[in-house]
Order: sequence, then C-alpha cells, then structure tokens
Amino acid sequence: MPSTKVSKDSFKGQSIYIGIDCHHKSWKVTLLTDKFELKTMSRDPDPASLVTYLENHYPGAEYKAVYESGFNGFTVCRKLRNLGVDCQVVHAMDVPSSHKDRQQKSDKSDSRKLAQLLRSHGFEGIDVPPIHIEVDRKLLRQHFSVTRMLTSEKNRVKATLFQFGIEIPERFSSSQSRSWSKVFIEWLRSIPEIEPKLQSSINNHIETGLLLRKQLLEITKQLRSLSQTEEYKDDFSLLTSVPGIGPLGAMKILLQVYNMKRFQTMDKLCCYVGLIPKMYGSGEKMITGKLSKRGRKDIKIMLIEASWVAVRKDPALTARFNKLTERMNKNKAIIRIAKNLLNRIRHILTHKIEYEIGVVS
Repeated sequence: MPSTKVSKDSFKGQSIYIGIDCHHKSWKVTLLTDKFELKTMSRDPDPASLVTYLENHYPGAEYKAVYESGFNGFTVCRKLRNLGVDCQVVHAMDVPSSHKDRQQKSDKSDSRKLAQLLRSHGFEGIDVPPIHIEVDRKLLRQHFSVTRMLTSEKNRVKATLFQFGIEIPERFSSSQSRSWSKVFIEWLRSIPEIEPKLQSSINNHIETGLLLRKQLLEITKQLRSLSQTEEYKDDFSLLTSVPGIGPLGAMKILLQVYNMKRFQTMDKLCCYVGLIPKMYGSGEKMITGKLSKRGRKDIKIMLIEASWVAVRKDPALTARFNKLTERMNKNKAIIRIAKNLLNRIRHILTHKIEYEIGVVS
C-alpha cells in the first residue's frame, strides 16, 4: 500500500483556523479547516511551540488564530503575528453563546466556539495597539486606580464622622472637605471631645489618604512629562485648545485612541467611545434607549463634562445647545453636544489644526 508523505506544500492554499482558550498553565486549542474539525488538544502556553506543531503537521497552510481578550493582554497575539500567524483578539462579550453553552461550559467547547467563529468571519477583532502605547496606558490606569482609592479613603472618613454623630464645622466649605485642605486635615487630626481610639482610627485613614495623594501627584507629574515627549506634544497642544479638555483629558484621548485614522467613519469612533444609544427593533417598532454601557467609559464621561464647559465658551455650541433644548431636556442635549465635540476633536487630530471657536461641524 503506497504511503503518503507530508511535504512542505501539502497544505498550500488551505487555511487552518485556530481557536485558543488561554489559561495561565495551559491552552486548549481547536484546529479547523474549511470543511471539518481536525482536533482539539491541550498545549503549553507557548506561541513558538504551537507554531512549530502547526508547521510540522500542516506545512504550507495559512494559519489564522483567535483568542478572547483577558489577563494575558496582547502579548500572545504579537508573538503569533511575529511567527507568521494571522492572529486576532476578540472581546469576550462579542462571542455568541447559546443556552446550552452556558449550561455546559468547558475549555474544549470554548476553543471550538472560537475556531468556528473565526472560520465564519463572525466577529470584528479588537485593535492591537503598539506595545509602547500599551505601556504608556499603564500610567493612565494607575492614575485612575489611585484616584479611586483616594476617593474611597475620603469617603471612609466621612462615613466614620457620620456614624459617630460628628458634624463638620460650617466654617469648612464643601470644596475644602472634598479636597482635604490643610486646615480641614488639621481639624480632622484633633477633633474636640472625641474618643482617643476613634481619633487614632481617623488618623490612620488620614495617613493612608495622604500617601495616596502623594502618589497621585507623582503619577500626574509623570503624565505631564509624557505629554511633552516628541510623540505626543504636538497633538497634546491641539487637544488642549479644545474648550473643556485639560491635560489629563488630552492624554486620555491620545493614549486610548492613539491613531484617529483607524476610525474610517464618525459612527465607528462614537461606538468606540460609547456615545451611541441602546436600540431594540422588532417588526415596525424601534425603541431607542439610554447610552450604551460599552465603549471607553472614561473618555465618554470626560467628553460630557467638557461639553458643559464648551457650551459656555463656544458661541456656536451655545446656539446649538439652545436649539436642542427646545425639543429635549438638557441631559439629552449635552450628549449631542458631546458628539459634536468628538467630531471636532477627530477633525483637528486628522488635519492637525487648532480648535476654532464659533464653528459647528
């Protein structure tokens, strides 16, 4: 009986679809062709060994892989791409799941589902940023995390005061108590007629808060230094010319969007940011709801806050806002202003021109 030997061109012109369910200690990998399933196997979490296996068993084929976004970020994707694999990353919520899948979930079924999704071209992959952008984003995320921790510590102090019936003196304004001014901290450290143990507990919260504030200041300085580097300084200057966009907001846009040209249309940019409504249509009915929870929440909130400033400083946006409020409430109108502002930001970053007061795109 004649034997068939696999040569380097045995699978030339064919595609191998690879679904990878990634975990820390092992991967579950499913291989498909255009016609049938080849196999599902466990592999060590090593892109190089996986590619070696594919080249030995299916030489000459075009390898296409996908895995869900998660703890391992984009490192696996970059390594596979460098090894010649057309790899994509899919948002976990974009993977369709049936009731049966939810009742009988396993790593094997997950990897098979990913491979089938890749073969049917049933998803749009996540944009994989350059590694230096991902590194710079870490600084932005640290700023967000430390800010949230500092706010929590301040809230714990206020909750303690409320719990034990301690009222903040009227001489302190809300901004002083919110920002922990020097005189307010001095009062917190020596609250009159308070149990010594309770004072010690409050002092512990104060010390933690001051450490976090010091760390936040250092991170803010690092972000400002980053904004003046050769890569960011020109676009940073353009963005800070937009009413309501400060240094932190400008860096959020630059680091999260990083390349405005990757959004071919304004609708795609709005989808990325999250300035789109939830929609439900059936038959002749079409229901439009609140803003979608998907997208970059930090940029969305920042744009809405900036829009309130912009409608006071830019006469053109003021006129548009007044016209919108004739047929809807102010909160809905400001969302449309935020879209206008985002469109202007897209324009100035694409054409490298400063914001011009009195123009509505």
